[in-house]
Amino acid sequence: MFEIGNSLREARLRQQLELPQAEHGTKIRAKYLRALEEDRFEVLPSHTYVKGFLRSYADYLGLDGQLYMDEYNSRFVAGDEDLPLRTRRVPADRRRRHDRRESRVVLLALVSIGILTALVIAAWRFGGAEQQDVRGLQPAQTTQRPTPSPAPAPTGIARLEVTATKGGSFVVARRGSAIGLVEYSGTVERGQKQRFVGKLLWIQVRSPENVVVKRNGNRVKLPAAAKTRGVFVTAKRIFVADPS
Repeated sequence: MFEIGNSLREARLRQQLELPQAEHGTKIRAKYLRALEEDRFEVLPSHTYVKGFLRSYADYLGLDGQLYMDEYNSRFVAGDEDLPLRTRRVPADRRRRHDRRESRVVLLALVSIGILTALVIAAWRFGGAEQQDVRGLQPAQTTQRPTPSPAPAPTGIARLEVTATKGGSFVVARRGSAIGLVEYSGTVERGQKQRFVGKLLWIQVRSPENVVVKRNGNRVKLPAAAKTRGVFVTAKRIFVADPS
């Protein structure tokens, strides 16, 4: 068991990312990201939203999104996944205020419908039953909004994705240098992938012929040194460090 919110916040701060940058990269509003970091899951409508946002945010930070979903399920979900969180967590007085606001909205909607109906009947009576002109009542045509293109990585941040396609490969990833903090060390089996995010990454891939590497969404080819000495990766280039 681990603290979901604290671990997300610490991962973001380690990468020197601000909430607006994370909002841009994940397409999740900053107030929801902050709620996840503070374990205020009742801000979101339901368990489904919480788990989806947890997975997306964790993956964006280079963490294991499935692990966060499993942790949330084990602690908060008990067979009522689609039940809105607010029905259990919001105090009674807040629920009453919310219900009153909803009642006012419904009342206003009913009044608006009644006025619109009266106007339509009046127009029909004065315009003549045989010459009804209903063109003004035709619903406006909706326009298809273009699908937004994937957001680019924040300036100066390298998002590296290693996918094993032809076979497994032992991979080591560190932050900042060849002796920096270990982000990952292990074998990426065929069909699996690992993601790493940071301003400067060091990576070693023992079997580069078995993997596909993408940096900020674009496929790249690692230098031969990645197999032995390892290489450095930034948002703009991939290079081999001078031997010490």
